[in-house]
Amino acid sequence: MLKDVDEQLEIVLRGTVDVVTKEELIKKFKKSQEENRPLRVKLGLDPTAPDIHIGNAVPIHKLRAFQSLGHTAVLIIGDYTATVGDPSGVNKTRPIITYEKVLENAKTYLSQAGKILDLKKTEVLYNSEWFKKMTFHDVIQLASKMTVARMMERDDFTKRYNAGIPISVHEFIYPLMQGYDSLMVRSDVELGGTDQLFSLLVGRDLQRDAGAEPQVALTTMLLEGIDGNKKMSKSLGNYIGITESPGEMFGKAMSIPDNLMRKYFELATDLNSDEINKLLNAGIHPRTAKVAMAKAIVRRYHNAKDAESAAAEFDRIFKEHALPDKIPDIEILSTELVNGRIWVARLIVLCSFATTNSEARRLVQQGGVSINNDPIQDPTLNIEVKPGMVLKVGKRRFARIVLKESF
Repeated sequence: MLKDVDEQLEIVLRGTVDVVTKEELIKKFKKSQEENRPLRVKLGLDPTAPDIHIGNAVPIHKLRAFQSLGHTAVLIIGDYTATVGDPSGVNKTRPIITYEKVLENAKTYLSQAGKILDLKKTEVLYNSEWFKKMTFHDVIQLASKMTVARMMERDDFTKRYNAGIPISVHEFIYPLMQGYDSLMVRSDVELGGTDQLFSLLVGRDLQRDAGAEPQVALTTMLLEGIDGNKKMSKSLGNYIGITESPGEMFGKAMSIPDNLMRKYFELATDLNSDEINKLLNAGIHPRTAKVAMAKAIVRRYHNAKDAESAAAEFDRIFKEHALPDKIPDIEILSTELVNGRIWVARLIVLCSFATTNSEARRLVQQGGVSINNDPIQDPTLNIEVKPGMVLKVGKRRFARIVLKESF
């Protein structure tokens, strides 16, 4: 039995920005109750990268909220749209990735989404199911549904055009493809970030043109990264991955600026409004509130015990300057050494804390590298390698060095 309409509204509208339209959503909820028919709520995910971070997860949690209310979660894996590249919120054409890479990423996306959704009750579809069958004539017919003037209403396209930044024709196709997905799955509601609103509205237009009842477009806030500047992104390194260890999650959460705490509380935790308001009360020290927030983020993807352990380890490392309980062993071949020594930049790369020697040198110059808690400040230094010594890079990355003989 579906919940009362007002109760459903309160749950699904938390953390939302745009609802087009609220009146239509109320009508859909009422009709759903009268007919005892769950709404079909759609979310599309383009697997352009192998990992989901807590920013990506915001609309997935919203889909879970609808699912928990008894509605049908429709998750579209955009294996075809991903090869086009979503132009939303970017200031240049996205590089096109191969279909093989998209499918590889899709495998991890689905398993990670399963940390949030009940996949047994989720309708999972790949949009290649209908786009593969389209002829070029079908593509032209779809393209005829949109004018260039309407497409240029998009703020990101307008800014690029005015700045003289090229816009490729295939980027115009993307919102039409996303809108066509809505037509194919008969969605009643579509979810997305605020940067997706244009594409969600295209879905409404295409449904209306086809004589179907248009979907409600519901957008969620975008989450800034832990640097507090730009939208959370794996490519910018300012993200918290939903499969990261509790310690890594907790440490990253503790680094966010204080002015973003309320947004993280609302979008990245399961705490209710009363709990959040109490923690952000003027009488509560910001660090106390931030610890509670970091614990809540860890609990969401792990459990309460892991959250408490991560908090205790954070205190040991940053307040008591102790080492973590668990430090990964990294084997270094003896052939890498010359007279028992190795270039510090090379060691950092071998421990996968940097991808290039240049990046490793910068880490040393920035003062973020130490051996057994002794700071390393010279990027040209050749250090003596002793079994069991601990390399620390940044605030949260550790490696215990294990020498391995090569034969």
